Amino acid sequence: MKRLLELLGFLALAQGALGLLHEVTDGRVGLLRRLGFLDPYGAYASVALIVLACALFAAAGSRRSGGE
Repeated sequence: MKRLLELLGFLALAQGALGLLHEVTDGRVGLLRRLGFLDPYGAYASVALIVLACALFAAAGSRRSGGE
């Protein structure tokens, strides 16, 4: 379970960072640019993904590394 939380946290962090990069440079990266309904809220959605990633990393850190 800990590995799954870490993987989901990494994916959310990567997509949030790529979304912010897209907002700043108008590049063609990230998953959020493909979701048309989030277009006016791209920066907010990217920050929300980064916050979600931090929460997932915190949840993974609180899990026992031994026999879950």
